[in-house]
Amino acid sequence: MIKPIIRFALKTLYQVQIKGIEHFHGAGERVLIVSNHTSFLDPLLLWAFLPDDVTFAINTHIAEAWWVKPVLRWVQTFPMDPINPMSVKALTHHLRRDRKAVVFPEGRITVTGSLMKIYDGSGMVADKADAMVLPVRIDGAQYTPFSRLKGVVRLRWLPRITINILPPRKIVPPSDAHGEARRHHTGLALSDLMSEMMFATGNHHGTLFSALLDARKVHGGRTLVLEDTERKPASYNQLIARTLFAGEKLQRLTEAGETVGVLLPTAIGTVATLLGLQHAGRIPAMLNFGTGISVLLAACETAAIRTVLTSRRFVEAAKLEDTVVQLEQRVKVIYLDEVFRNVSALDKARALLKGLTVDYGYRDPVSTDAPAVILFTSGSEGAPKGVALSHANLLSNREQFAARVDFGPQDVILNALPLFHSFGLTTGTLLPLLSGTRIFLYPSPLHYRIIPELAYDINATILFGTNTFLSGYGKHAHPYDFYSIRYVFAGAEKVQPETRKLWTDKFGIRIMEGYGVTETSPVLAANTAMHYREGSVGRLMPGIEYALEPVEGIAEGGRLHVKGPNVMLGYLQAHAPGRIEPPASNFGPGWYDTGDIVTVDAHGFVTIKGRAKRFAKIGGEMISLAVIEELAGRVWPDAQHAVVNLPDPRKGEQIVLATNQARAERTPLLERARAEGLGELYLPKQIRILPALPLLGSGKIDYPSLTALLAVEADA
Repeated sequence: MIKPIIRFALKTLYQVQIKGIEHFHGAGERVLIVSNHTSFLDPLLLWAFLPDDVTFAINTHIAEAWWVKPVLRWVQTFPMDPINPMSVKALTHHLRRDRKAVVFPEGRITVTGSLMKIYDGSGMVADKADAMVLPVRIDGAQYTPFSRLKGVVRLRWLPRITINILPPRKIVPPSDAHGEARRHHTGLALSDLMSEMMFATGNHHGTLFSALLDARKVHGGRTLVLEDTERKPASYNQLIARTLFAGEKLQRLTEAGETVGVLLPTAIGTVATLLGLQHAGRIPAMLNFGTGISVLLAACETAAIRTVLTSRRFVEAAKLEDTVVQLEQRVKVIYLDEVFRNVSALDKARALLKGLTVDYGYRDPVSTDAPAVILFTSGSEGAPKGVALSHANLLSNREQFAARVDFGPQDVILNALPLFHSFGLTTGTLLPLLSGTRIFLYPSPLHYRIIPELAYDINATILFGTNTFLSGYGKHAHPYDFYSIRYVFAGAEKVQPETRKLWTDKFGIRIMEGYGVTETSPVLAANTAMHYREGSVGRLMPGIEYALEPVEGIAEGGRLHVKGPNVMLGYLQAHAPGRIEPPASNFGPGWYDTGDIVTVDAHGFVTIKGRAKRFAKIGGEMISLAVIEELAGRVWPDAQHAVVNLPDPRKGEQIVLATNQARAERTPLLERARAEGLGELYLPKQIRILPALPLLGSGKIDYPSLTALLAVEADA
């Protein structure tokens, strides 16, 4: 009798919704129900809303608490001592009697708002009992005072609570796994199932603007979320007002559905312009102002851009006057500082009022599957192409990353990466913006002395960068500049051992190397605090399928193809301006061929062997140019190195090392190669010493420019 009363009370107070109840009924009789642990309300919620009388595995110490004992009279419990291995065995026997039992595999209530450590024991119970695993996500209870997130998120007494029940799964370890290896595999499988549950039940079905409104509801309109070099932090309320105002203004200057070029720095105004264009039904195309005019014009033609937004102040600061003059001959250039010059106090008040009331009856003006932004490939190995990413792509990648990494309102992110780069736009800006995390936007990643000082000044806790940038920061920073940093995530290029060692020795910080491409919004894999393997790029994000295509001449690994909700809508190419060509590969429609040769080990860790295009066939053997670059990096760790293959009149191809190491020669390379067991095929035929290697805006080597430069020198 008591259960219906409590269910009614909870439903009335918290507007509890239960989704996927059919999965509970279809799971069978022998079921291990695994749930995330958000608050002290969790057991009560599951007991009240799950239809059968299920058993709750409860910590013996908690069971002795005075406030718990009265509740236990109404609930079937199975006391478990977390430090007693016999408890796991006893729960296994309990399930074998065709029972349903609830466990919280984290073992404690979250203090981060994200998943915490998943104990292997729960996976072992499911394996040994041959039970179905039923994932359940509780969402909303973390915002109540019954959670342990005071000071982390905005707590309130009566938030909405949702209980999501996902399809049941079976944990099946490899047949040859035994003992500790089997335990580790089942624990990893359960951890993956839990992170997949968090992703699948995340908010990735609206638009970026609707997600921004949702973030405001959760974290509060006065929460400060963006700051830049102007040092005037913007709250959710202010950002939404600026977004709506920008959208109104730009709506009059552009056409519905038009693709609009954005030539602006990493700053709050750029974020408001981006979101304003999207809300107005336009498609922002982020232009790389670090490239020459020919590349900019090609990008405009490929994406059918007729209008480009910039500002005179930025053009002057970046010394782009000549570039913009040439750009104006082909497209209409609008200067935003002129558009927003005479904004009255009444205009600002009206925009703020509209922002405060926009939630009421709000409906997305565009589809979640509509293009949200167009980015351009870096051109590191050929002509840049337009990459169309939908709202669903970007929101999915945000949820994928959030399912694996604990970040939130307690963090401060320092993002100096350009917003025309997917790493800087999605991972460094949109992802934290929609999670209540404060972001400091800095316009250039090349200020190696300023950025460490800035990290110290703002108490940054998370930093994003590339190997090139992180190496520069590490060399110029004071040992205490990064005292508050929890995580450093690196992508876009391989992290060199010297960079990793520098950060470990000088700051005591472990660099989390990840992997992604523009076409996947961008994150595909990342090392995390819970799953880390040095030398790898981590494990693939939840929701991503992968396949390895065999490559002739390469015995280990294969060419990586991926499919998932974060894979782009398609390419825009010069031969068909403005038309999106959906992705497809040898594995079918929707699959994307990354062009990277990788290995994936038994625990899911991905290791990049190199680009398929960055292998040279020498003497009938496939030689990785990346391996030669790494060899040069170990010989001369304080210099930059890049390896390309050029035509050879006799052997077809020759390997050339370009470096800024003064007086570099082959002898030290030969000695190091022999010491490491590498054959002479891994030695460059030529070494070219350059004062500086050409770089892209992301910090990666500009291989097309370098190859063209070396080819000209070879012909001279």
